[in-house]
Amino acid sequence: MSLDVINRHSEALFEFLWCPVCGHEVFSHIPFEGVFCKDCNTQVELQESHEDRGYEEAVLACFDTDTTWNLHVDEKLRRDLPDGSARVKVFGAPGAYEVDWWSPEPGEDWEPIERGEFDDAKEPDDVPHLA
Repeated sequence: MSLDVINRHSEALFEFLWCPVCGHEVFSHIPFEGVFCKDCNTQVELQESHEDRGYEEAVLACFDTDTTWNLHVDEKLRRDLPDGSARVKVFGAPGAYEVDWWSPEPGEDWEPIERGEFDDAKEPDDVPHLA
């Protein structure tokens, strides 16, 4: 008897994703703990979508700010998620992913940080790096 290993969430998906709290694109995997934004520690969990509309992959990326550090320090460099969490549905295939929707829907009260939006900004020297 042999087991088939199915890789449902490829590295290419994490190369496409970015953190909606700080805009950074690098994530760290801590075994048995989860996947976190390397810059602000926002947790991301991937789930398969119930419908894929014929795309190779359809994934829900769920972001949670329970573990995020220094969210309150400088709102110009980080943006809190409504009620501490947000989800994005991603369709496509490696090299051709696209965002289908955000939940909650971006609007007047909330807008996710765009990829690299704060790359040129620097935190003030007096900002403590541990909350």
